[in-house]
Amino acid sequence: MWASSITAYLHYLGFMLAFAALTVESFNLKSDMTLAEAKKVAFADAAYGLAATMILITGLLRVLYFGKGTDYYLNNPFFYAKMGIFLIVSLFSLYPTFTFLSWIKALQKDKLPSLDIGQFNRLSWLIKGELIGFTLLPLLAAVMARTSGWS
Repeated sequence: MWASSITAYLHYLGFMLAFAALTVESFNLKSDMTLAEAKKVAFADAAYGLAATMILITGLLRVLYFGKGTDYYLNNPFFYAKMGIFLIVSLFSLYPTFTFLSWIKALQKDKLPSLDIGQFNRLSWLIKGELIGFTLLPLLAAVMARTSGWS
């Protein structure tokens, strides 16, 4: 019982941390960022990566060992919708993550990374897309918990 409860708790905590990190990114990413804001964005993206990894690992553990059984999940169309959105959000996060990783050397030297308006717009839209995707996941989880699958 404890393992199942802790796994579920860590899964939900990972979700909340990921959403919080994306919110920090969204509020601090500006076309005319200060050095402190750029550092917050880079740090928040690292936290987001750890949280997303926690969501993935605990999600797999819940499906395989601590949830309602693999048959329950694999026979529920809303489970596939959740996984599809999680995959899309993960793909959306690649461009921002690689961009923020490229900032590390400049940030370590206390220099502001270069960010043109086109790049800023792409980053901003992708982060907002991630946030929208994350808002859909609890809805799909609630629907999934209240349906019996394909039947």
